[in-house]
Amino acid sequence: MFFVTNDNIPEGVGFRAYGLTHLLWLLAGLLLWVGGCVFYRRLSARKQKMTLRILGAYIFLQEMVKNLVLICLGEFGWGSLPFHLCGINILLIAFDAVKQTKVVRSFLYYFAIPGAALALLFPNWTEMPVWNFFHIHSFTIHILLVLYPLLLVTTNQVSTDLKSALKGVGLLVAMAIPVYFLNLLWDTNFMFLMEPDSGNPLELFQQLLGSHLWGFPILLPVVILMMYIPVRIFKSRKTRQIAYEK
Repeated sequence: MFFVTNDNIPEGVGFRAYGLTHLLWLLAGLLLWVGGCVFYRRLSARKQKMTLRILGAYIFLQEMVKNLVLICLGEFGWGSLPFHLCGINILLIAFDAVKQTKVVRSFLYYFAIPGAALALLFPNWTEMPVWNFFHIHSFTIHILLVLYPLLLVTTNQVSTDLKSALKGVGLLVAMAIPVYFLNLLWDTNFMFLMEPDSGNPLELFQQLLGSHLWGFPILLPVVILMMYIPVRIFKSRKTRQIAYEK
């Protein structure tokens, strides 16, 4: 049962969304995010850079191990390629760990955190049993995808202004266009461009407006504002506090 995949999993062995298993994973993620940020902030600049490289390498390696397992099981297909948003973020994190750029870091903040967080809140692997490789991988990889950009933002190593957010949107669109045609070519559903997944918030737009694609232009500004406003408030308060102390 440990290496059973979605294609041949028996019914009734999975976990319930927001049941005990799901809540414990979310709690574990929260503890890691808070503890990781506290630990990371105390490191020197050199050790922070080393930590990012180790974490980036580990995230990439974990994904490659998953693919290797699928290959060994004879179940690796086009849909296993890293062209979902979270898969793309894995590649971008690996890139950022080696070469830092403002646009990639902003993209990771504005899209890796909410994308991975939504995957954790609305997991599409609930049919997998607890003691299963793909169950463990799915939770841990998404928790780490949130952690990496969190470390950056808590130490002011990422631009969170709206201009940077718009550049991130440009990068997202630039990636979505070729991914859409790959979906047509391979009959895949990367980035959920072809249809919403069960339990995905995009499913609501499918039901109400006839197409889940309406969800992208509607939700995108909401996500950006949700990521922008808290940081903006925090920075404003910090600036006022510094001015008051002077």
